[in-house]
Amino acid sequence: MTKTALVLGATGGVGGETARALLRHGWDVRGLVRSLRPTLDPDIRWIEGDALDSAAVLRAAEGVSAIVHAVNPPGYRGWPEQVPAMLANSIAAARANDARLALPGTIYNYDPAATQLARVDSPQQPRTRKGRIRMEMERSLATSGGRTLILRAGDFYGPRPGNSWLSQGMVKPGTARAILYPGAKGVGHAWAYLPDVGETFARLLGREREMAQSARYHFAGHWDADGTRFVDAIREALGRRLPVRGMPWWALPLIAPFNPTMREMIEMRAYWRHPVQLDNRDLVELLGEEPHTPLPESLVATFAALGIAA
Repeated sequence: MTKTALVLGATGGVGGETARALLRHGWDVRGLVRSLRPTLDPDIRWIEGDALDSAAVLRAAEGVSAIVHAVNPPGYRGWPEQVPAMLANSIAAARANDARLALPGTIYNYDPAATQLARVDSPQQPRTRKGRIRMEMERSLATSGGRTLILRAGDFYGPRPGNSWLSQGMVKPGTARAILYPGAKGVGHAWAYLPDVGETFARLLGREREMAQSARYHFAGHWDADGTRFVDAIREALGRRLPVRGMPWWALPLIAPFNPTMREMIEMRAYWRHPVQLDNRDLVELLGEEPHTPLPESLVATFAALGIAA
């Protein structure tokens, strides 16, 4: 029997890739979007509305068996007020339809100085504003009384990435001349290729009967143990041995008062100074494997979509 899912944030990175993966797995997919336009994916049934409008979310969710909450306020603006309101609307819509509510999670719930290997039940001690908001989002799901799914992953990258380190500074669009790497030398970092994350969500949502009421999994993705693997894969994908420059962290506070993205980047510095690796054993136990595109192949597809050439 065909199932129906509503994806909030279906024009973004995680939401868009999850919507496409669900379509491949035979789901009917709806997407809530603030304004309809001809460039939207024609395979998705688009419904005009705002994730902050509870009535619009309820209308869009009528009869669905899953809701993917992958929507965030644009440009990091209004997170403390808008993020809880958006999530409350999704929780209400999921409960009204007895639907599984799926949420993309992050490593920001963890203290990077204290948690080198994060398991699904590791203590959450966020040290950033964004991490505290993420922890509260998960807590809201846990106390909602409904069926929920959280999939935590490392830093996203992909053909349609939204906000990501790779697309917003590590390699400039156009002809690449250098790699700007934010991490400290020898420090590991977790990367998550968005099409693989979307495929993982689709496979999990297809195993409804085998998941706990409050299901939590970790997506290991590509683990770069010392900061060199990802850089080498970038060079391989672009066919050039580009020089590597360090992130000028000292300069970011000068820009931060005028740029919300810079303020967020400063908060994330600790995750580039300490490694946080995600333990995916529960995910592999359920699915048999974690969807995994080879790193160089994933970067070739990413750079082609972003217009980055060697």
